[in-house]
Formats: sequence, structure tokens, C-alpha cells
Amino acid sequence: MNILITGGAGFIGSHITDALIKKGHNIVIIDNLSTGKRENINLKANFYEIDLGNTYELLEVFKKHKPEIIYHLAAQIDVRKSVENPIEDAKINIISTLKLLELAKEFNVQHFIFSSTGGAIYGDTKSIPTQETHNEKPISPYGCAKLTIEKYLNFYNKVHNLKYTILRYSNVYGPRQNSKGEAGVVSIFLDKMFANQPLSIFGGIQSRDFVYVDDVVKANLLALNDRGSNTYNIGTSQETDIIELFTKLNNYFNNKFNPDYQPMKKGEQKRSCLNYNKIKEKLSWKPETSIDEGLDKTYCWFLKKQG
Repeated sequence: MNILITGGAGFIGSHITDALIKKGHNIVIIDNLSTGKRENINLKANFYEIDLGNTYELLEVFKKHKPEIIYHLAAQIDVRKSVENPIEDAKINIISTLKLLELAKEFNVQHFIFSSTGGAIYGDTKSIPTQETHNEKPISPYGCAKLTIEKYLNFYNKVHNLKYTILRYSNVYGPRQNSKGEAGVVSIFLDKMFANQPLSIFGGIQSRDFVYVDDVVKANLLALNDRGSNTYNIGTSQETDIIELFTKLNNYFNNKFNPDYQPMKKGEQKRSCLNYNKIKEKLSWKPETSIDEGLDKTYCWFLKKQG
């Protein structure tokens, strides 16, 4: 199939690209390389360095490649940046996505698979692990933007018959994660540890549901088989607090780091953990990588990157 992947040079997008190419699909990548990297791009994919806000160049890609499926991962994903500049976050995460959806409608795209967020959409909940049916109460502009696109997808489905699958990720981690452009605490800690730089922990009481990138890729591939339009949580239903995570990573460095504790940042929630029963029942997906195994693989990748 002809598949368009926005953000295909990024952390998660590049892993999905590799997996789809192995399956024999024709892949087109659109990425402005603001956080993605050229080194992540699969050489068998057609790559266009385009900003999604550039409607004309985007249209030309659709005319040439006529995508049947769209995986939409391109986004501004830093919660803290969205709090600092909600207008810019909305331009990137809402307006640019609407331009993409309009082209999907015009070119009769069969299936739109959207990388959304779990924790940032639900906000702090008393129901842990949180199910898809829980009320959405985002406390950051980033979460608001993702939820807005989910509502637009319902509109495009009901009015224009565009099938969608929404994947609400918990905290994804693994090889290729960019600590400078993508808000991944695992990569941030490892980058600083390998550089022997001081570390700060903002709050430390927060708990997160860490899901390994290979498991996320499997969920994205299974989404191709989704018969209807559905929303799924992608997580492990297991919580790890930030101090526990730091301790696990510090063990790789003989526990030599002592973090500087700072107040928790505005717009961040205290707990986030997702129930994945729905996708387990409908698409037979479940996480297969434990936090310790995933951190081992991620540490080895960072170690290899250091040379």
C-alpha cells in the first residue's frame, strides 16, 4: 500500500517506517527535521523535507504519491513548551493537522492513524490505570490540541467517511529518542549521564507508564487491521515514578549521580497510567517489553552512540 508518514524522521515515526517497509509497503515521509534526524530516515522511503503548514508542497506530494493510508506523528510534543506558548502549539498541532485532513478528504485516503496522547488528555485521574471511557480533562495546551484533533477526526469520519484509528500513547521511550526536541525523560537522563552533566528532577513524585517503542510500533501495524474507527490506549498499565526511573538508570553508572530537586513544572500531571484492555480485546495487542528490559536496550543504544 501507499502509506504517508508525517514525522517519519522522528523517534517513533522512523521505527514505524522501518517496520512498514519490511512488510513491503511503499512509504513516503514528510518531516521538517525540527526534531527528526536525517540519519533516522530509511533509504527505501521517499523523503520530503516539508513543513505541514506548507499547503502547496503538501498538495504536490499527495498528487504524486496518492497515499491510501496516513500515519500522522508530526507534532510539537513538548508539554512545557505548549504551556509557555499555547498559540504556537495550536498552529503546529491543530491548524497543520487540519490542512492534512483536508487533503486526506480530497484524495480519498482510506485510513488515518493518529498518534495521540493518553496522560496529557486524561489529566490527573482517580481511576488508575485509566480507560478510554474516562472523561478527558487535559491540563496543558498540548493535551488540549491532541483532544481537539480527536474530535475533528470524528467529524471527518461522520461527514466525509474517513476511517480513523487513534492511538493514545503513554510515555514512549527507546532508541533514537531525541532528548533535545522530544520530551522523553529517559533520553534526557541518559544524555546528561553520558555527558557527566548535573541532573535536575522537577518534583519527582510524578509516576508515568513507560512503554517501549517496539511495542508501540506493533500497535501501529495492528491498527492497519482495525475494522472500524476506534480509540485505543497504548501503555503497560504499570506505574514507575520518576525517582525510581532515575535510580534504575543511575545503576548503569555505579550510582554516581545525585540529582538537584526542583519544584514540579506547571502543566504537568502527577500520575499517568493507561489501561490497554480495549486494544488487547479488539486487535490482540499487549506490551511485551518490561521496563527493565526496555531500559537495558535503550542504555545499550545510547552506549553504542557514544562510540
